[in-house]
Amino acid sequence: MILAAYTAGSISSAILVCKIRRLPDPRTQGSGNPGATNVLRIGGVSSAALVLFFDMLKGALPSYIGYKMGLDAASLGFIAVSACLGHIFPMFFGFKGGKGVATAFGAMAPIGDDLSVTLMISWVILVIVTRYSSVAAMATAVLAPVYTWYFDERFVLPVAMLSTLILIRHKDNIERLRVGEESKVSRKKKPPLTNE
Repeated sequence: MILAAYTAGSISSAILVCKIRRLPDPRTQGSGNPGATNVLRIGGVSSAALVLFFDMLKGALPSYIGYKMGLDAASLGFIAVSACLGHIFPMFFGFKGGKGVATAFGAMAPIGDDLSVTLMISWVILVIVTRYSSVAAMATAVLAPVYTWYFDERFVLPVAMLSTLILIRHKDNIERLRVGEESKVSRKKKPPLTNE
């Protein structure tokens, strides 16, 4: 299941959606990050929504299958982290991937609709308030284990593992926020070449 999760995670939704829709390669445009936020900048809402959906799906499916197999919480955590590592270091795309946020949140989704909705609402509110996708992702990641403890404490460990991975993956964003160089969420078709 760990190998299957990594393989599924290695399928880069952002790159494939951009190829199908004849958009620029997200690794060479905008922030250079093959994720939904960067696709929003270069391809608009519909393309970003597709990327978001499939990135979440490749995290949700392995976790759900592992859950149905009756695996313990720690094993589910390792499976979910493997899917995220596949997204971050995709073997099919030169090991250059995205941040893993949507895949991580997708892996949390099978825990329950209440958790999924709470995470999405938190992320949306934080994006609107801060205008920084990275800040919203990190803050939601910090809140995720707390929400999980409230809704279903059995899965606090795997969620905490995913949250830790998200925070580690955003270390460069933290530094750019510190020096005031982090780019904000934008729907411009031709954004400045920043490195979010």
